Formats: sequence, structure tokens, C-alpha cells
Amino acid sequence: MMRQMASLALRRTLGWIEGFGSALILLWEALFWLFRPPFRWRLFFQAMEFIGVGSLFIVLLTGLFTGMVFAVQTINTFRLFNAETLVGSVVSLALMRELAPVLTSLMVTGRVGSAIATELGTMRVTEQVDALYTMAVNPVQYLVTPRIVAAIVMLPLLTAFCDLIGIGGAYYVSVNLMGVDGGMFMDKIQMYAEVSDVVSGCVKASVFGMILSLVGCYKGLTASGGARGVGQATTQSVVLSSILILVADYFLTLLLYRH
Repeated sequence: MMRQMASLALRRTLGWIEGFGSALILLWEALFWLFRPPFRWRLFFQAMEFIGVGSLFIVLLTGLFTGMVFAVQTINTFRLFNAETLVGSVVSLALMRELAPVLTSLMVTGRVGSAIATELGTMRVTEQVDALYTMAVNPVQYLVTPRIVAAIVMLPLLTAFCDLIGIGGAYYVSVNLMGVDGGMFMDKIQMYAEVSDVVSGCVKASVFGMILSLVGCYKGLTASGGARGVGQATTQSVVLSSILILVADYFLTLLLYRH
């Protein structure tokens, strides 16, 4: 029994290592084909429209209510120490450094990552990917590269919008509903928040965008077993992307904010 369990654990570990290596190879191929003609700009713009514009509403909604809820919780706590004027700096730093890039990426993963895995998985099981080879079209250049590049470019922009709407929601709750002085709210943001906080959040968002798009493409292109296999690939894509985003957030935080 123990030998079987050890064998199963070894096979799963080797499978994870093999999958990780295959995903890195796919990323390398996508970056390689980025600089090789033909350059199909229409595919890039379509991917950016789908990832960026299509996800804007859900990102704004997430950022708005995140900022509002965080402001309420922060004010109620800070009032115990007569420090509620610091709510502006706390909310803005939390959003710019952590909440906005992470929540934006998770929302986009649920919407875009699943769609990428489903679309490419369907193309794989219906042999449309193989048909691209017969037409002398490289599937990585045609299907993967535009999606990865678009995610890397659009996630920081979505994160910036999440920052703005989140701080705006926190300002409304703090000033209009909780009685915090509006001047002090903005003054504390200017005092403690820096451009580097926004930049670091956007760097995180770019990495998260690369992760969710790469995982979605990899799971889609390796799907098999018909409709059931596509469904499993979609589920695995969302779950794995979400886990990797949270893990990557920890290491990026150590890298960006270690003084």
C-alpha cells in the first residue's frame, strides 16, 4: 500500500514537473514568434479588446466595492485610536500594492483564462489546431502569442483603473458617509503614496497576466477527450492560474518591497 502511494506521488510529481517544463517551452516559443513575420496585428488588437475592454466593467465593479468595504473597515478600526484620517493612505497603498493587481487578475482569470482554455481546447479536440499546420500557419504564433502579449499589456491598464475607482469609492464612503475630512483624506495619500507603488502594482499585474494567459493557452492546447476534456482543461486553467497568481504575488512582494 505504501509502495503504491509512493509510486502515485512520484508519478504526479513528475507530471507536474513535465507540465511546468512544457509550459515554459510554450512561453519561449510564443516570445520567439513575436519577432518573426508575418505580423498579424489584427489578432493582437482583437485579443486586447477581449481581455481589456471586455473585462473593464467587472474590474471597475470589483475595485469600487473593494475600496468602499475596505474604507468602512479601516475607519471603524482607526477610530479606536483617533487615526481615521489615515484611511486614505492605507486604502490607496493597499489597493496599489496588493488588492488591485491581485483582484483584477483573479477576475480576469475567471473570465478570460477560462475562455482561452475553452476556445483552444475546442480547437484542439476538433483538430482545428492541426489544420493550421496544413495551411503553413504556426499555431503558437497564431493562437498563443497574441493572447499572452495582450494580457501582459492590458492587465496593468485594468489595474490602474481598479486603483482609481477603488480610491474614489473609498473617498465617497469616508467623506460623505463616515465624516472623514476630505482634505485630510487626500493629503495623507499625497504624503505616503508614491509613484513606485503604482509601478510595482502594474509590474505585478503584467506578471499575473502572463501567468493566466500562458496557463489558459497551455491547458487548452493540451486538452483531449472531447467535451469532457475541454471542461476539465477549463477548470484546471482557472484553479491553477489562481493558485499561481497568489504564489507569485508573495514572491514579487518580497522582491519589490524588500528594503
